[in-house]
Amino acid sequence: MRKMIQKGETMPVASDIRADFLSGKSPSGRVEYLDYLTSMQKILWEEKHPGEECRLPGKKLREKAAVLYINKRGGKGAADEISMDYGQYYIEFIKKQIRHPIEGKTNGHGCGHHLLGTASVAAVDALKTYMEENHMSGTIRYYGCPAEENAGGKAYLVRDGYFNDCDIAITWHPSTTNKTMGDDKFLANFRVFFTFHGISSHAAGAPELGRSALDAVEIMDIGVNYMREHMIDAARVHGAITNTGGIAPNVIPAEAQVLYAIRAPKVTQVKKLYERMCDIAKGAALITGTTVDIRQVAAYSNVIGNDVLEEVMDKNLDHFIPIGYTEEELAYAGKFKEVVTELDKEGLKDMIAHAVEKDKRKEVLDMPLLDFKLDRSESYGGGGSTDVGDVSWVVPTVQTNVCCYAAGTALHSWQAVAQGKASIAHKGMLTAAKVMACTGADLLENPELIKKAHKDWLEELDGETYPNPLPKDAKPELW
Repeated sequence: MRKMIQKGETMPVASDIRADFLSGKSPSGRVEYLDYLTSMQKILWEEKHPGEECRLPGKKLREKAAVLYINKRGGKGAADEISMDYGQYYIEFIKKQIRHPIEGKTNGHGCGHHLLGTASVAAVDALKTYMEENHMSGTIRYYGCPAEENAGGKAYLVRDGYFNDCDIAITWHPSTTNKTMGDDKFLANFRVFFTFHGISSHAAGAPELGRSALDAVEIMDIGVNYMREHMIDAARVHGAITNTGGIAPNVIPAEAQVLYAIRAPKVTQVKKLYERMCDIAKGAALITGTTVDIRQVAAYSNVIGNDVLEEVMDKNLDHFIPIGYTEEELAYAGKFKEVVTELDKEGLKDMIAHAVEKDKRKEVLDMPLLDFKLDRSESYGGGGSTDVGDVSWVVPTVQTNVCCYAAGTALHSWQAVAQGKASIAHKGMLTAAKVMACTGADLLENPELIKKAHKDWLEELDGETYPNPLPKDAKPELW
């Protein structure tokens, strides 16, 4: 595989970015793809592994991707790297995979990461060919980043230095809209297990001998509820009792566990909430005569925006939006739009009311697919988290959303899973590949943009450095 890359051979999947220009030196980036790309994402869609078992899965896919050098760095949750060295500048394309359960299936792609990864492969290969044809210098590298949703895979990679030699990171995410994303939609996030240990005894025969771990969980939850009254409005704390200690009411539970997600706009704010919750947990243990083990298993930092990169990507998004759909595709999307939940329909109305001019809202609300570009300065919705944020702390980063689903579709829903193999998803995937490849080409052809992006990045950081919120001994794991 290494020899094939050194000879300049490319995957049979993406051919090139043509050297026609729409304005100045900005490539229109017509990227040609074979049905091969669709086959790749279908294989990923059908490979239903949970969490960190999500890799470049299956013998079929490994054979299809064999032309590019894939270096598995080893260890659970490590990255798959496709590296093509051409000179000074590094551009990172990031992909991730996640599965979500659907009825009748063990797992399913509820967040479109099978599309995310495939588009990123295509963008890297297209840009590689363009660089070869135009004798450009630079380096592009592809990372496979598993377990974004629970373990926050990229945070581990950032902590361990995998992005230290990078200049720019480029990524995307499947969505119901087309929008260059800034830093205002995502929340930093810690995932923490609090496991209480007590003493089991018969609840009627010898209650005085027991110390209930479940009581400690419940008291901690009460304490967290009271803490919510004294935290910033944008913060979120939500949890799930993952171990009640048993199902027999007459046995005092010796062990019980609760998992919390702690979110806030800045990772430093999350850290302070986490410290307060650790104190609450210790207090609950004191009250109940139990002990507590605290284990942080994931950390997602807030996204550091970059106006320079966002402007470059947004111009490229202009080149490829609208995507264009057939009557059959519009009818297909319309059927899914009819079956989204009432809450999601209300969410769609709220988004349109916020992001669309008043005289166009009714027209947009009737669209089965939102085939237009939203203004990148608009901010709506939000509350989720991404480990792209951790990357953005150590390298200037840019990302876009591209429409792959019917209007109103919620990610992490059966509707999103079901649409993941449809032609509308494939078109969004290919559009994202074009946008990312052209953004990379613009940056490599205009090194001054990279310097400006770094300057903007440093100004956004304002003297802060990556808080490295993961414990040093934390390892990616299934939980």
